Amino acid sequence: MNSPTVIVLASGRGTRFSASGGSTHKLQALLAGKTVLQHTLDAVFASGLPWHLEQGGEPGMGDSIAAAVRATAQSPGWLMLPADLPLIQAETLRAVARSLCEHEVVVPVCQGQRGHPVGFSARCAAELQDLRGDQGAAGVVRRHAAFELAVNDVGCITDVDTLDDLRVAERLLLSSDAEAPAAPPKSVPGRRSAR
Repeated sequence: MNSPTVIVLASGRGTRFSASGGSTHKLQALLAGKTVLQHTLDAVFASGLPWHLEQGGEPGMGDSIAAAVRATAQSPGWLMLPADLPLIQAETLRAVARSLCEHEVVVPVCQGQRGHPVGFSARCAAELQDLRGDQGAAGVVRRHAAFELAVNDVGCITDVDTLDDLRVAERLLLSSDAEAPAAPPKSVPGRRSAR
């Protein structure tokens, strides 16, 4: 059976991070020696799932999701993962992917909070491709009565929007006993998708 594609959403401008005193884009900010984006990608690589990095500079979250789904239209589903979740665990990605076999939309929940990635089955393709603006896929999640998947992964709710968020993520990372993710595969220059 084909696996759903992890869509790493990396098109945002990161204005809140700059406003909080950040001197670089939040995804390029260093967290324990690696960029925020690289931490997120390492978890994606370790999951073994196909992936697509969406960083085309679309004007809004909805536009980015739509572009990514169009670019991976043959996928049996998608996991929408904002790139600013550097502590996300590979097992959470795999758990959401497995749950998509039984549900149209899956939302991981940790400590009572909804997190990411949000999983969508292929039945949601047309709705996702029609998204526009900054709203993202919240409307699609509501229309499909998303299944809430309990996970033990604070990384699914720990995003980096400000310098303070970065400091919190670093404290969590340094206090974690989690194993380091597997080394990422060698990348091909200019490659944006792995399917």
